[in-house]
Amino acid sequence: MKYTFDIVGVSPVLNFFSHQQQNLQKLQYQGVEYVGTHKCTLDAVIKSVEPLPPKWGWDIDEVVGTVIEFWMNNSESISYWKSRLVDAGMNNLLVARVADITALKAEFELLLDQKW
Repeated sequence: MKYTFDIVGVSPVLNFFSHQQQNLQKLQYQGVEYVGTHKCTLDAVIKSVEPLPPKWGWDIDEVVGTVIEFWMNNSESISYWKSRLVDAGMNNLLVARVADITALKAEFELLLDQKW
């Protein structure tokens, strides 16, 4: 199984919590998760994704490897989001997406098929 990781933004804690609660109540594609952390560090992000592999039956080493690979190859993006998190203040989280690539593709296809 292949995984993907990306930082998607900065969000107020309450908005992120509300979004997570809404996702629990509706059907979503298994294998796409959003995580939040107060710090923009590799250690903090790894700690936030560690609960996911047992939940979905993912390979923890591959998931962590995907996060580390992102961290090594995207220093400009990481610096940008670290600055945005600092600018936003203490009541905000760095939000990232971790997904099985097949599940993420299915979610994107569903979004493209929706009638707006």
